[in-house]
Amino acid sequence: MSSLPEEVILEILSRLPVKPLLRFRCVSKPWLARIDSQEFIKLHLKQSLKTNTNRSLLLIDCYLYSSDFDSLDRAIELDHPLKTPQCGTEILGSCNGLLCLYNRAEDAVLWNPSTRKYKKLPVSMMEVPQDVRLLRSVTYGFGYDEKSDDYKVVRLVQFFADDNDLWESEVKVYSLKNDSCNRVQDCPYYLYDSVSSGTLASGALHWLVNPKVISDRTNLILAFDLAVEEYRLVPPPDFYDKNSSMDVRVLGGCLTIFCHRYRHRLDVWVMKEYGVKDSWMKLFSVTQPETISSFDFVIPVAYSKSGGEVLLGKDVKKLVWYDLNKKRVRNVRIQGAPDMFDLDICWGSLVSLGGNGEGNAKKTSRREEEKQEE
Repeated sequence: MSSLPEEVILEILSRLPVKPLLRFRCVSKPWLARIDSQEFIKLHLKQSLKTNTNRSLLLIDCYLYSSDFDSLDRAIELDHPLKTPQCGTEILGSCNGLLCLYNRAEDAVLWNPSTRKYKKLPVSMMEVPQDVRLLRSVTYGFGYDEKSDDYKVVRLVQFFADDNDLWESEVKVYSLKNDSCNRVQDCPYYLYDSVSSGTLASGALHWLVNPKVISDRTNLILAFDLAVEEYRLVPPPDFYDKNSSMDVRVLGGCLTIFCHRYRHRLDVWVMKEYGVKDSWMKLFSVTQPETISSFDFVIPVAYSKSGGEVLLGKDVKKLVWYDLNKKRVRNVRIQGAPDMFDLDICWGSLVSLGGNGEGNAKKTSRREEEKQEE
């Protein structure tokens, strides 16, 4: 391979999974430098995103489980840095192979499951402000600021004020690049869903909001731009159904709206060109009993590698593939999956967390490694 041009070597290596690349780092110092270079790390990630490869499905209950997205045959419990029997762990966000993890002990880390490196977040990012005001909600978001090549965690706290129709907020942003956090402009809108983490799409975090506490408008989409750290509204699709509930997510990298009618119907709208109102299109609908015989609610998770199917989570305990052309579903059964679970996607990547305060998660057992390689 030494006779090949460097750009050809990098192109070949960029198509490999992370595990063999980590082994190749031990071949020689030049190979170590090549694979650890920011140029190659970004090339490898770009190739994975372009080809829909190196993906894992995350199943979350009190513990975290991972299943190879291409096979979805078995789930392996992850031995992450916050794992403890005393309290469960939440995923606050997933971006470019990094996970933002949080547990009820008020610990939070950024973690790369592929390299097993992690970075603990400052306590000030997770501490709830001690205030006489009535705490209403604490929500987070995690994403990548391409402009400054930085990963950022956002914490948004909202309080009720004396008047029931007023609220106050406190917003902080942690920068991985600077390893510091700072307070930014307060959120000008009231969070419609105080539980959901911010949805990352096109360099911004998104939440459904209202202009005030008591409001009949629940279809406003608020974006927090990670590059300029400012807020803006994203135009929603032209539909309104007072009998449905909305949720803002991401599908195939596009901002997506799920419109649920409990135990009856799910409509999925995708914004093909970010920020352009006319680019909203209804991707598909799932109905009961025509598409699925029985469900309370379903959640689209990700496209298949070919793009012809969408993986759906059903009632927090089942998975099905939905065929976009045939408009039919087929069941998915993952060996070792928990009985009930939330879902997320993680890309296999070499993205580094920097040298300042970075640590290694517990070593995976030989048995776990053998299962992952099978």
